[in-house]
Amino acid sequence: MYESLEEAPMIRGLHGLFYSSEVDAMRAFLRDVLRLPFTDVGQGWLIFDLPEADIGVHPVDDEASSGKHDLSFYCDDIAGTVADLRARGATFDGDIEDHGYGLVTYFTMPGNVRVQLYEPRYEKKRARAAARPARARPARRAAKPAARAVAPARAAGRAKAKPGAKATKAKGKARPKAGARARRR
Repeated sequence: MYESLEEAPMIRGLHGLFYSSEVDAMRAFLRDVLRLPFTDVGQGWLIFDLPEADIGVHPVDDEASSGKHDLSFYCDDIAGTVADLRARGATFDGDIEDHGYGLVTYFTMPGNVRVQLYEPRYEKKRARAAARPARARPARRAAKPAARAVAPARAAGRAKAKPGAKATKAKGKARPKAGARARRR
C-alpha cells in the first residue's frame, strides 16, 4: 500500500463516542437500525466499525462555542437511506435540506442523541482512489538458488551487514538498509 513507513499515515482511523442515558437501547439502535458491523468486546460493550471516516474543522461565531464537536453519518443516497431507516424505526427531526456542502437531515437516537445524516456534494478522496484503476505491481521473483547459498556462508563466519549500512546495488536494484525489511513487515 505504501512504498515506505514514512509515507504511511500516523493516524489510521477515528474512534468516536456517543454518551447516552439509554446505553443498551443506543447500542441496539446502532446494531439493528443502522446495521453497523460491530465487535463484542465483552460485558455488553459493542464497538461499531465504519467503512471510512473523515474530519472537518469549522469556524465558530463566538469563543464560547469553541471546543464543541459533532458526529455525522453520511451516505450516497439520502432519500433512500432516510426511507430505509424510517422503515426500521428511526425518527427524523425534519425534512432533507440543501446545506450547500450536501443534502442534510437529522435523526435522534436513544438517550436524546441527535445526529446529522448527509449526502456530501464533494467527492471523497477514498472514492476517487477506488474509482482509479489499480496500478499493476511487478510480480515478485523467486530467489535464485545461488542467492540462497549465502546463508550457509554467513554461518561459516562471513561478516554480516551492519545495521545502517549503505544500500548496495544488485543487478540494477537498490537493496534496503539492514533492518528496513523487518520494519516494513
